[in-house]
Amino acid sequence: MTSTPRKHLALALGIAALLAAEVGTAAAQPQSSSSARQLRQDTQAIHTLGVSGVQARMIEPDGRQTVAISGTADLNTGHPVPADGYFRMASTSKTLVATVILQLEAERRLSLDDTVDHWLPGVVHGNGNYGSRITIRQLLQHTSGLHDDLPGYSTPQEYYEQRHYVYSSRQLVARAMEHAPDFPPGEGWQYSNTGYILLGTIIRQATGHPAHREIEHRVLRPLGLARTRWRGTASSLPRPHAEAYQLFGPRSRVDVTDQVPVDHENLSFVTTTRDENRFLRALLGGRLLPRRQLAEMRRTVAVNAEVQQLWPGGRYGLGLVERPLSCGGTYWSHEGGDGGYITLNGVTAGGRRSVVVSMSEARGDSLEHILEQERAASGLVDHALCGP
Repeated sequence: MTSTPRKHLALALGIAALLAAEVGTAAAQPQSSSSARQLRQDTQAIHTLGVSGVQARMIEPDGRQTVAISGTADLNTGHPVPADGYFRMASTSKTLVATVILQLEAERRLSLDDTVDHWLPGVVHGNGNYGSRITIRQLLQHTSGLHDDLPGYSTPQEYYEQRHYVYSSRQLVARAMEHAPDFPPGEGWQYSNTGYILLGTIIRQATGHPAHREIEHRVLRPLGLARTRWRGTASSLPRPHAEAYQLFGPRSRVDVTDQVPVDHENLSFVTTTRDENRFLRALLGGRLLPRRQLAEMRRTVAVNAEVQQLWPGGRYGLGLVERPLSCGGTYWSHEGGDGGYITLNGVTAGGRRSVVVSMSEARGDSLEHILEQERAASGLVDHALCGP
């Protein structure tokens, strides 16, 4: 388990190489053809690094969609990656949680300046942790200082032993309370899954319903995202999907698809590149939040030096990351990584152009390989959003 947003990353050796693309039915213009060709090249480049399976979907301002796949969905069978296969949404679900919190703020059912103790008295306490000093805004923006101590595994044996463990939100928060905070609230930035576990519990307190129910009611159903599903403690994914792999050391690669997400109460969503594109476009296009709340979401702070290696020039808002584009301006995103699935995404202001790339294997045996894969996927996003 790392302290970065990336979790359960692994080395990929890449056995099979298959490449295909699916382009929208509208007649292709030269500019669109150039974008599609670049997407295919970038998808293949990620696979060439050693990532066994890659799928990417780009949507242009006119609604034209291009899908590119590379590699294999299963190293045993060599079957191709499904063009719109399921994958674990992982930390991209934090943007769903943040959206619901801001909707509740717009309805005046809570305030971003409410403290954790206001909603969850006595839950954050001990070892220098004080729920009376941490606000909802700080939880959303990772400026609370709360330490992360989520369970993880570092060997194949640990994976096989722990993959079906089920932890409650209370247990996960209690683990964090065994540690002193990383810094006083509001005086630093550190990615904290613990903060979003607390936000899910606050949603339950404010509405009387679990966070996933509010997400389904407020976001997924209105947008028609039928293939974004909460899986709870299920350890499998719906079909079709690519198998997910993790390398624990040299020549020690394991299929880690079968596992229960650690924070299953809040982040146990699976999705597809089509649905994730539609969600991000709707959010930045102003279809889910009033103008004031969307502006709050886009108020950013600097991230720490460690995460700057993953997101050069990146800044964090409320459940959204702002990153610079090589062609000028910025884009909005929130990547997710869990159990071998690593997904990067991006959408331009107003939701006009978007892209999602999901990788079903991760090269996490060294910092060099993590950054290499991150940069290749970030390059794909940058090329897709900048256009030809």
